[in-house]
Amino acid sequence: MTDVAAVKAALKTQAVETPSWAYGNSGTRFKVFAQAGVPRDPREKLDDAAKVHEFTGVAPTVALHIPWDKVDDYAALAEHAAERGLRLGAINSNTFQDDDYKLGSICHPDAAVRRKAVDHLLECVDIMDATGSADLKLWFADGTNYPGQDDIRARQDRLAEGLAEVYERLGEGQRMLLEYKFFEPAFYTTDVPDWGTAYAHCLKLGPKAQVVVDTGHHAPGTNIEFIVATLLREGKLGGFDFNSRFYADDDLMVGAADPFQLFRIMYEVIRGGGFTPDVAFMLDQCHNIEAKIPAIIRSVMNVQEATAKALLVDRDALAAAQRAGDVLEANAVLMDAYNTDVRPLLREVRSEMGLAEDPIAAYRASGWAEKIAAERVGGQQAGWGA
Repeated sequence: MTDVAAVKAALKTQAVETPSWAYGNSGTRFKVFAQAGVPRDPREKLDDAAKVHEFTGVAPTVALHIPWDKVDDYAALAEHAAERGLRLGAINSNTFQDDDYKLGSICHPDAAVRRKAVDHLLECVDIMDATGSADLKLWFADGTNYPGQDDIRARQDRLAEGLAEVYERLGEGQRMLLEYKFFEPAFYTTDVPDWGTAYAHCLKLGPKAQVVVDTGHHAPGTNIEFIVATLLREGKLGGFDFNSRFYADDDLMVGAADPFQLFRIMYEVIRGGGFTPDVAFMLDQCHNIEAKIPAIIRSVMNVQEATAKALLVDRDALAAAQRAGDVLEANAVLMDAYNTDVRPLLREVRSEMGLAEDPIAAYRASGWAEKIAAERVGGQQAGWGA
């Protein structure tokens, strides 16, 4: 039997990191759509993130993206976050938007471009020092479009060399999270295309290097929970970038496309001992047509619901069915947990935490959306590339 009190206690400890860029304007490949009240600078992004945490109670950190969130004084930005009950989370590098990176960044054939890219990553570690962030998150658009365009093996050597220099710069309590993506924008080879490549580099680098799993970065039909289980078993799962996809890297709200997959992932996290601060639950989403703050609140709630269902799995009954080779009963145990309506349980959890039982309704009643639409007039709204 599942201890409901223990489930509630675990849910109260959960933390979901929200991304600064999700509060800004975004769009498709063809159009970036502007919305009223969108932040104009990193401080206003943090103001919005504070509202997400205020109404969910489980979103205390905000990931930054450099140079999109570049400021003159990062210590002051961290103080601004603290004044709003937040901390600054992972520092995300950007080695994909400069013209110099057309043929890659730290895998580029030109040593001068590689030097520029590594220097940017080292700058991000400096920002970690200033903000108190523990995580440097790396995703590289590096790859090739045509056979023969570059030496595949040499690019891996360059990648290893650049990562090693950055790894050596990490301080006490800091780590490197290496993300992978099987295609896009490179279509023939991608230099970090899968979890195995990321794992191989992290294993060679050492204990401060871990793999981050973006749930949208896999081929259709990929068993992501198997990857999660394996990385946890090897002590190399650093965190998640949660989002949803129907076709490719769609960056939709987590749990929107396949909530059953999210449940399966969360079960393996819990089963493998990954429901700890050592595994970062981060959102990586773009809210193109929906209102941004409510979408982020809903995403946090979706993670909570999947987690609650995963915590409700009767693990003793499941283990017994598995030992007996009872295929149908084992599947039924999982499905019983997944089919449980956990919304009443989560309302209880929020009430016990002193929060509104319905975070979306509470946000709408707060008047924040109307306030920022009226006040954030003039200036340049934040968005892709800003």
